[in-house]
Amino acid sequence: MMRKLEDHLGEHLMLVKGLDKEIVEKAETRWDTIAKPLRSLGLLEKNLTKIAGITGTLRPQIRKRALIAMCADNGVIEEGVTQTGNEVTAIVARNMAEGSTAVTVMAQAAGVDIFPVDIGIVTEGDCIEGIPEETEEIKPRTLLNRKIRRGTRNFAKEPAMDRVEALRAILVGVKLVGQLKAQGYDIIATGEMGIGNTTTSSAMAAALLHQPVEKMTGKGAGLSNEGLDRKIRVIKTALVERDVMPGDPMDVLCKVGGYDIAGLAGVFLGGAIYRIPVVIDGFISSVAALLAEKLLPHTTDFMIASHVSKEPAGALVLEALGLKPMLCCEMCLGEGTGAMAAMPVLDMAFTVYDTMATFDDMQVEQYKPL
Repeated sequence: MMRKLEDHLGEHLMLVKGLDKEIVEKAETRWDTIAKPLRSLGLLEKNLTKIAGITGTLRPQIRKRALIAMCADNGVIEEGVTQTGNEVTAIVARNMAEGSTAVTVMAQAAGVDIFPVDIGIVTEGDCIEGIPEETEEIKPRTLLNRKIRRGTRNFAKEPAMDRVEALRAILVGVKLVGQLKAQGYDIIATGEMGIGNTTTSSAMAAALLHQPVEKMTGKGAGLSNEGLDRKIRVIKTALVERDVMPGDPMDVLCKVGGYDIAGLAGVFLGGAIYRIPVVIDGFISSVAALLAEKLLPHTTDFMIASHVSKEPAGALVLEALGLKPMLCCEMCLGEGTGAMAAMPVLDMAFTVYDTMATFDDMQVEQYKPL
């Protein structure tokens, strides 16, 4: 089974090609002809140019937008590293489908269809078998069942998941991107929900970036100072006792990761495979992006950073990815809220690029690089 899954993922990854450099150059030239100082819109210009290179068109569009929110529980909450229990994961996931969470309200304002995914919620639905080969249309505001298992195992006592489960979770993300691309979506944002997932993310970030656990760990959803100390101790002990190998990203994922992170890593890989831009949300999805980049170098060419999380490691992970966020709003809600906040900024970039007068239109001499 594991070999079949590895081969299946490998076949997908072999399809990946880099950005269309010719289109990138033409998009940069287009920006330089617009009647404003050169490169004066900064990341707005760079991100639109990247989207042009991803899609291979000089006039890309982001009319149809999706948010994939991976929802899963984490066994490590048994160690008292969270303020609430795993019942909250199911409640929020259902509310995402019903339209009554912060991210769904923001998604509606940004014109984004939300696709919440049960990839490992403890209290919902049945587990799936094998690799889902869905052919029918998937509909927004429906809690999609892609459950690998009812939550990961407690990584303080044993590895969080086995390699087969990890590969299946990654392929869930890849397949969803393929389906949404086939349904005409132009851009995909990432989000997540899972009590305990700042613990898994901090553990993975510390291992993958060879950083002290204390530097990569924050209070998540409202821990006390005592709770934060406990969280740090649990992660530090687990990294040693599980003998986590930082040089092997799959080992890091299997031993201290989460199904939501694995699924989102698949979404980022899917962005590269299916040539569709994927927007990073906050800390958890940035760790998933880091995992994807470790699995397939240059996957970041297909990613856009929305904002920098207030979590301590938020900026460090983006720096490691070589990406700069468009927004700094001190947000740490997750769910995809930062990615939703960035959508109107991208809209403004597209509007300027598509409609603003050029120097020739205004009969003004064009700026030249000095």
